[in-house]
Amino acid sequence: MDLQDKVIAITGGGQGLGRSMAVSLAGRGAKIALIDLNQERLDESIQLCKDAGGDACAYIANIADEDQVISAFDNIVKEMGNLHGLINNAGILRDGLMVKAKDGEVTKRMSLAEWQAVIDVNLTGVFLCGREAATKMIELGTKGCIINISSVSKAGNLGQTNYSAAKAGVAAMAVTWAKELSRYGIRAAAIAPGFIATEMVASMKPEALEKMAAMIPMGRLGEPEEIGKTAAYILENDYFTGRVIEMDGGIRI
Repeated sequence: MDLQDKVIAITGGGQGLGRSMAVSLAGRGAKIALIDLNQERLDESIQLCKDAGGDACAYIANIADEDQVISAFDNIVKEMGNLHGLINNAGILRDGLMVKAKDGEVTKRMSLAEWQAVIDVNLTGVFLCGREAATKMIELGTKGCIINISSVSKAGNLGQTNYSAAKAGVAAMAVTWAKELSRYGIRAAAIAPGFIATEMVASMKPEALEKMAAMIPMGRLGEPEEIGKTAAYILENDYFTGRVIEMDGGIRI
């Protein structure tokens, strides 16, 4: 896919990896449909996309809400004229041990609310956006691509029962969609980042960052721009589908 003037939707595009991928793709001439909940952050992302040489529009939506997702994708196609790609990036954290105990007494458990909040956004939200993107591409006769952002935590990570389950799920969905949607000219894939130097990670204590970097064979955290380059590779390579790229600097959780 030549990204010039192609419409690419990105969830969680107001900050972090979503913003970085948006700017990277805008620099290749793509038109970015940014989906998020924070208008101020979306406005900042739009300006950065324009500064990079592309264009962008903002769409406010809670991706865990089916009606809002349907409305957002209807508006994207109506206002931007087409849809060629989707990056399912939006996600949240509610970390904690499933069960925590001391001296044989359970002191804390992951609540159903903590489980469900992550599943609603990180798994159900990805399904809803993927379904709507595929629907639009089929209706428009557009050959496109869907990328799910998974995580190295898909293999299972301490204190992340909810997050790990969701990220394993979105990786599996990408492989499933590649098999189901290829007949319509739609590809699907996933990226599983490791520890990336986003704003959230950068706000950690220096000693925690050093400890984290020491675990990575490459000896450093990944840069958001490197995830953007990976997304561009998948979108631009029309023979790439049904696979998960682990962008983790060699770490294995």
